Amino acid sequence: MAVPKRKTSHARKNKRRSAVWKLNAPAMSKCDHCGSLKAPHKVCPNCGFYKGVEVLKIDAE
Repeated sequence: MAVPKRKTSHARKNKRRSAVWKLNAPAMSKCDHCGSLKAPHKVCPNCGFYKGVEVLKIDAE
């Protein structure tokens, strides 16, 4: 059975683990119709358009 020869220090252990928990910012793209930011490949929540076609009717209040 393989056994480590030396104890792994706290700094070395934490340095290895530090990059795992970080999250990336979600990808955002600009709506072709209204110009607001939206998630890619999704209907724009601001105007209801997707690929130049109105998919949702959104009432302006």
